[in-house]
Amino acid sequence: MKCFFSKIILTSLLILSIHSSAQHQEISDKPRVWKEKSNEKIDSTSILNAFKNGNFSGHFRYFFMATKNESSLSDYYANAMGGGVKFETAKFHNFQFGVSGYYIHNIGSSDLSEKDPRTNSSNRYEVGLFDVLNPTNKNNLSRVEELYLKYNFKNSDITIGKQLLNTSFINLQDGRMRPTEVNGIWVNLNEIKKTKINLGYLYGISPRSTLKYFDVGESIGIYSTGVNPDGTKSSYAGNLDSDGIYIVGIQNESVNNLKALLWNQYAENLFNSALFQMDYKYDLNANSKILFGFQTIYQSALNFGGNEDPSKTYFEKDGNSQTFGGRLGWQNKKIEITLSYNRITAKGRYLMPREWGRDPFYTFMPRERNEGFGDVNAIMTKIQYTNPQKTFKSHLAMGYFALPDVKTFELNKYGFPSYVQTNAEIRHQFQGMLKGFDAQLLYVHKFNVGETYGNKNFVFNKTNMSNINFIFNFNF
Repeated sequence: MKCFFSKIILTSLLILSIHSSAQHQEISDKPRVWKEKSNEKIDSTSILNAFKNGNFSGHFRYFFMATKNESSLSDYYANAMGGGVKFETAKFHNFQFGVSGYYIHNIGSSDLSEKDPRTNSSNRYEVGLFDVLNPTNKNNLSRVEELYLKYNFKNSDITIGKQLLNTSFINLQDGRMRPTEVNGIWVNLNEIKKTKINLGYLYGISPRSTLKYFDVGESIGIYSTGVNPDGTKSSYAGNLDSDGIYIVGIQNESVNNLKALLWNQYAENLFNSALFQMDYKYDLNANSKILFGFQTIYQSALNFGGNEDPSKTYFEKDGNSQTFGGRLGWQNKKIEITLSYNRITAKGRYLMPREWGRDPFYTFMPRERNEGFGDVNAIMTKIQYTNPQKTFKSHLAMGYFALPDVKTFELNKYGFPSYVQTNAEIRHQFQGMLKGFDAQLLYVHKFNVGETYGNKNFVFNKTNMSNINFIFNFNF
C-alpha cells in the first residue's frame, strides 16, 4: 500500500509541476450533475408531443477511493461503479416534467462495516460511496433522485418536487457517487436586471450517501453526531422536530465586477442562518485581475434548537455563532492564485447539518470541514491552472486550521485536533472520439499539529492520514 501511494503521489506532483477545478462543484453554480442540454423547444401541441420532444441525459461513473491512516490504525479502499438517466419533457403550456434515477454497485472494497480495533471507530470516507446507513449493502443501491414538475414564466421558473439545489448552506456537496438532493418548492426569479432572487420551502432531504428521502428533522444525525457542549454523546438523531426549511437568496451584479450575495435559511424549530458575501474583481489590465472577497455568517437558535431535552437537541437553546472571512487573489486567463482566511468566533459552534451540504467558507478544502467548531482560525492558499481550451485543470492547495483543544467540548463537537491539509488535484475532459468522458485525480494529506493526549480516537480518519480518489465519468 505504501508503494502504491508513493507512485500515485509522485505521478500527481509531476503532472502538477508541468501544468501547475476542484472535484466538487462550486456552490454558486447552477447544478450540472446530468449535463443535460438546454431545452429551447416551443410548447408542444399535446402532452404526447411534449414527451416525444423531451431530452434524455445520462451519467456513468467509476470511483476508486483509499485511505491510509497512521501505522497500527486501519486502512480502507473502495471501488464503486454506477449509472443513471434523466428525462425532462419539452414545454407544454410552460410546464415541464422531470424524472431521474441512479444505481451503484460495490465492485470490490474493504469490509466497510468493520471497525478499527484500536479505536472502535467506523470507516469515514469510503462508505460514503455507497449507503452510510447499511455499509454491508453492495448491490441493492438505487434510488429515484428527481421527480418534479416545473412551470416556466418569462425568465423565471418554479419547481415542485424532488430536485437538485446549490445554495450556500444546502448544496450538492463535494464528490462521492451521488449528491445531496431535496424535496420541496423552489422559485428562480430573474425578472430584475442583473439580480437573481431565490425563494424556497424544503420539506425533505436525501443526503449524499443515502438511498431515500427523509423529513427535515429526520435527516439530521445520519452522519456522525459528535458530542454535546458538556462532552456527553449527542443524542439528537431521530429526536428533532421541524416543519421544514424556508430559504431566501438574493444575488446582485449591478455594479461592474462586483457580486453581492445574501442568503437567509430558516430551519423551523431548529436555527436560523444568514450569510452576506461580496466578491470584487479589479481589472489590472486586459489579461489579469485582482480578486477581493468578504463573507460573514450569523446563526441563532430557534426555540429549543429542535428538542426541549438539552441532550437531544441540535442547536443549544439561546445559542448563536458568527463567522467572517476574506479572500485576496490574482487571476489571468490560465492561472488563479488565492489566499483565504476564515474566523469562527468563540461565541459558539458554527452548526450546519453535514447531511445538507458542505461549508461555504473561502477556506473550504474537499475531504474536511470546519462545521461543528467555534474559536477557529483558518488560512488557505491555492494555485489553479486552466488550459486555454478549458479541458484541463489542476490545483495545489494548502491550509492551516487552528481549532480549539479536543477536550474543549463546547467549541469542538467532533474531537478534532488542529491540522494542516494539502490537496493536489488534476481534472481532464477528453475530446474527439472520447468526448463526454472526463477523469479526476485528487490526493489529500492531513498533518496533525494539535494535542491528542495519546488518544488515537483524535487521530483515526482525522489527521496524519492520506486519502486518494480517482474518478472516471461519462456524460451524455
